[in-house]
Amino acid sequence: MTNSANAVLLGAVAMASLVAALFFYRFWRQTADMFFVFFAIAFAIDAVARFALGLTQGGEEDEPFYYVMRLLTFGLIMVAIAHKNRRLP
Repeated sequence: MTNSANAVLLGAVAMASLVAALFFYRFWRQTADMFFVFFAIAFAIDAVARFALGLTQGGEEDEPFYYVMRLLTFGLIMVAIAHKNRRLP
């Protein structure tokens, strides 16, 4: 795949992650459930990382910065799920 096509796809994924973050933020505003805050932050971090990857010239996904961002993203999702399951109904 060419570099420009890869940048366009990364931009599309970044936009989708940002839209997901905004939806989860809206759900948090309606319910005040911390589960949605964690998901909103995770998707916002993913959007920033993908946007940054698309802007870099010759940037590769296997660089440590992008692994750390993904680790943080998936860690927040796991914390959200654990936090939600820890509370009793």
